[in-house]
Amino acid sequence: MSHPAVTERYALRQKITMMVNRYEIRTVDAAGNEGAVIAVAQQKRMAFKEQVTFYADEARKQPVFSFKARQRMDLGATYDVFDAGGAPIGWFRKDFGKSLLRSSWHLGTPDGLAAFGTERNKNVAIARRVWEFVPYVGEIPLPFLFHFDFTAADGSVVLTSERKRSLRDRYDIHLPQASNGWQLDWRVGLAMAVALDALQSR
Repeated sequence: MSHPAVTERYALRQKITMMVNRYEIRTVDAAGNEGAVIAVAQQKRMAFKEQVTFYADEARKQPVFSFKARQRMDLGATYDVFDAGGAPIGWFRKDFGKSLLRSSWHLGTPDGLAAFGTERNKNVAIARRVWEFVPYVGEIPLPFLFHFDFTAADGSVVLTSERKRSLRDRYDIHLPQASNGWQLDWRVGLAMAVALDALQSR
């Protein structure tokens, strides 16, 4: 599946039920209006998160992209992102050393891009960790609005994920287009954004 449009912004929504975690991806235009769903994933809540596949619609017959861990149940695992045909288009990995205080990730693509992302607000990052360690309370959805910024080696921002306050988790995803026209593949950017939610406690 090709890029849905020359788009920089997307809306990622998560809906949690007793049985499944559901993610929806929509394009967002310059005025902030959301378009139709362009990719959807649904996963059993108790299932391992080593692989997540997004499909074009509810029928879940036409894959759009996926990400999968190279090693099962490995806290330092690298996740590969694949296109609809199974060809690798990117990867990401959590930096557990730097994540002790602020969650941090490494991201790359076959064309040589290497980016580093971390939580924007250090105080919120610490508050999240305290919340997760409180008995029982840690099972309640996080009340904090946390954001991530990913930058390339030259300092340019290639991906931002901002959590919005809503009844169901929503993230505004921004994939800025560089002055030379380069832009992070939306499938890699959104796979990383989903991982920031789904794998945060891993």
